[in-house]
Order: sequence, then structure tokens, then C-alpha cells
Amino acid sequence: MIVIVPFRRSPDAAKGWLLLIFFEPVAGLILYLLIGRPTLPVWRLVRHADFEALAKPAYERLARDANIFHPDVSPELRHAVTLAENLGDFPILGGNSAEVLADYQVTVDRLIADIDMACDHVHLLFYIIADDATAGRVVAALERAVERGVACRVLADSLGSRPEFQRMLPRLLRAGILAEETMRVGFFRRHTGRIDLRNHRKIAVIDGDIGYIGSQNLIDSTFKRGLTYEELNVRLCGPIVLELQAVFADDWYVEVDEFLGEARYFPDARIAGDVPAQAMPSGPGYPRENNQRLVVSLIHAATERIVITMPYLIPDGALLQALQTSVLRGVEVTLVVPLQMDQILVCLGQRSYYDELLSSGVRICRYGKRFLHAKHITIDDQIAWIGSSNLDIRSFSLNAEIVVLLYDRGACKRLGEEQARYLRDGEMLTLAGWRQRSPPLKVIENLARMLSPLL
Repeated sequence: MIVIVPFRRSPDAAKGWLLLIFFEPVAGLILYLLIGRPTLPVWRLVRHADFEALAKPAYERLARDANIFHPDVSPELRHAVTLAENLGDFPILGGNSAEVLADYQVTVDRLIADIDMACDHVHLLFYIIADDATAGRVVAALERAVERGVACRVLADSLGSRPEFQRMLPRLLRAGILAEETMRVGFFRRHTGRIDLRNHRKIAVIDGDIGYIGSQNLIDSTFKRGLTYEELNVRLCGPIVLELQAVFADDWYVEVDEFLGEARYFPDARIAGDVPAQAMPSGPGYPRENNQRLVVSLIHAATERIVITMPYLIPDGALLQALQTSVLRGVEVTLVVPLQMDQILVCLGQRSYYDELLSSGVRICRYGKRFLHAKHITIDDQIAWIGSSNLDIRSFSLNAEIVVLLYDRGACKRLGEEQARYLRDGEMLTLAGWRQRSPPLKVIENLARMLSPLL
């Protein structure tokens, strides 16, 4: 008899694997041995450690400016600052500007305009880069930049962008754009990776001074048939861009073995505003589930209101309890989720949690004008959390993700305007109304929930 004990998994994930192995021993065992442990291969971990050592002088150069390195934040926010730094290794930095971009085409236009003004380098990292009109416009801007002598580097997830990015690669390389896949997969490829461990980050850095982060890939808004994506991104200027640069440079070093540590990539930080900001990367290369711990902690620390906008929300036990407990403490908790979704099994599993959440007093709004793919959170109108991460086990444990924390009431107010629009245009669920679903649908949702730790 063979006994399989899921290793270092959350209780929910462990139960899911044990259930699969119980009903399908052979298939379950094979799947678990292939993808059951969310760990990166040793060579990736070694390169990541090498990059940290090589990049240390750049970090020390930044740390010399006390005004940037130690911005003033209110004492009640210190817990978040300290936790995010201990988890993601990046300090809070002052002197930034943050512009929230909620219009899909405006975001693309602004990115292209910034690329057209680039003087030294452009770095792009996206989960999906499609061979379509939107990505084509961005690539054309990169081609113009290369002609001006600007160094352009592009990373795209090997599986997330397949086969679109592979079709685009010849055009990029002919133009002199340095391009590579992240988390490469394939039977006959050197340093191939697992299909379930993905690089889900969305980052753009121009001249080490302008950065973009958010939920939007380099794709048409109608990339998936029958859906129109609605996204939210933030355009950053100032010292925080150097943290985004460091995340890109780390991924580039792991994939290409080229170290981007020169002063041209990490220039002296320029004061661009008064927003304290902090980047926090996460993924299977870290010893902890960074985003899960941070989000749960932020929810527990909230005293007035929490608004979470999230396309994929399949909470583990700790996150579910944090949401429910916050309501019991008198905190107003609102979830904004899409009415339309692009993954049916995930959609069904997510819906199975709505009854519990509504019963505990959590407000749930379903937004149906477009497929709301934006991922952001506001806490007490003081902390804004924006990035690529969903609130599910994939983003917590399996995907490389990146979020930025803005400790600024102005940024929270701007996000609040978008949240108010979602609520205005969406449908607020009621417990009584939600329980009117047909019994067969409830059964299907709960069956999907049993598999949710494996999704």
C-alpha cells in the first residue's frame, strides 16, 4: 500500500488532493507527483538568490536617501508596511505619484505614449501578449524605440501567451527587441517548467522612472469571444518604479542569465509626488504565501470598511474567516465580482461561497456591464492594494504575482470612485434571492467547491 501525504499544503488543498487520490488513486497519484507540490526547480531558486546578491549595491544606493527610504506614514499603517517588507523584501518608498487608469484603451494609449518618449530602455512583462491589434500597436512603439537606440526587453508567460507570443517572436527579434518566454514549458526544451506554475505578473517600466502595474494584459479587450474585459491599472512615477524594475530584472536574470544592475536601470530616484508606495512580489519562489498573509492581515486590521474588487475569489479558510470576523467587528465588507466569467468551473466554485458570505453580512455586488477583470482592494480609505493577484489558491501559491500598496487617501478616493461606479451599475445580491437558485445548480456549485483547492 502506498500512502500519499500532501506536503506543506494548506488544509483545503490537502483535502482536495486526498479526495482526488481516494476516488482516482492512480490518476490522483500521478497528478500529485507532477504538480502537487508548489515548488520551483533548484536552478531557478539558485538564480534568484544570485540576483539578490548581485543587486544588493543598487538597493544600498537607494537606501542612502532617508527622505525616500523612510517616508512618514500614520502609526496605524505601520503593521502593513512592516509585514509587506518582511514578506516581499521591499521597503516602503516615498516621493511617488500614482495615476489610476480605469479605461482600457486609455491605458494602452498612455503606455504607447510613454514608450515613444523613452530615452534609454523599456521593459515589459505580461502574462498574456497576444498577436492582435492592441499588442501590435505596442510592438510598433517598441520598434520605433529600438530605432532611436532604446533597449527594449519583453517577457511573456510561456503557457499564458501560447501560441500568440510564439507567432509574434520573429517580428520582435527581427526588430532588435530582446524577447523571451518565462516559465518555459515543452518536452524537449532546456530548463522546462511545470504547466501549473506560471508568471502572472503585469509590469511595464520605462527608463526606470515610469511604471505600470495592474490587471491588464497586452491583448484586445475582446480577446475572449463573448466577453469584453474591464481592467484597472496604475501609472507610477518616482522611486517605487525601481522596485518594479527589480522584479522585472530578477525575472529577466532567471530566464536569460543577463544581469540588469547598471545605474542606467536603477538611476537616482526622482521625487514625483507625495504618495508612499511599496511593491510586494509573491510566488512559489518565496517561503511563504505572501499575498495570502498580507490580505488576511489587512482584513483583520480594518476598522471601518473593506472593498474588494476581484474576478476570481475562492477563499481559503483563513481568508473566509477574516471576512466573516470583520463583519462581526462592525466593519463594512463589500465584494465586487463579475457577473460574467471566462472559466466555468472556477465560476461555479466561487458562487458556492456566496451563501456563507451573505449569511455573515458581507455585501456582494455582481457587475455585469463587462467582464470585470480588475483586482484591487481598499482598506479604511487609507491603503490601496492593486496588482495582478487574484484571491485564490492559484495566485496565493502557484503563480508569480506582483501588487503595489499605496498608503494614500487620495489614491483610495480615486479607487473609491471606480468602486462606486461598479456598485451603481451592478446588482447587489440578497441572501433570500440567492437561495432561490435551483437545487441541481446548488449541487453542481458545491461539487465544484470540493475541487476548488485544486483549481
